[in-house]
Amino acid sequence: MTLQQKLTALSALTQPTARSAAAWRDAYEHRSSWAPYAFDWSTDLCSGSPDKPLGYDFRMPCVRHDFGYRNYKAMSRFPGHKEHVDQAFLFDMGRVCATYAEIRRTACDRLARSYYQAVRRLGAFS
Repeated sequence: MTLQQKLTALSALTQPTARSAAAWRDAYEHRSSWAPYAFDWSTDLCSGSPDKPLGYDFRMPCVRHDFGYRNYKAMSRFPGHKEHVDQAFLFDMGRVCATYAEIRRTACDRLARSYYQAVRRLGAFS
């Protein structure tokens, strides 16, 4: 496995798109088949923030976000990829919020935006 192959795969799994999110979810569910990439699949979920604020389940968006941060950092490529990993985090939380009716969705979207702003400001320090 070359560094370029690993970076290409990592990029495909960390984009703010439905296709990337689905590919990541499949990869996460079949981690053993990704062993040659030696990806770090560890997570602390939403770090010091609630994983389910007000009942909105942000666990999987946080897991994919951790995946992007940990693996880009391990390859010394984090600064150049932080923005799209953070955008993918917002995208994933938006998909969670989209499952709710209007009033609950608005509250969820506001929380998602708060989580996103926190990682934009503080994520480089984690």
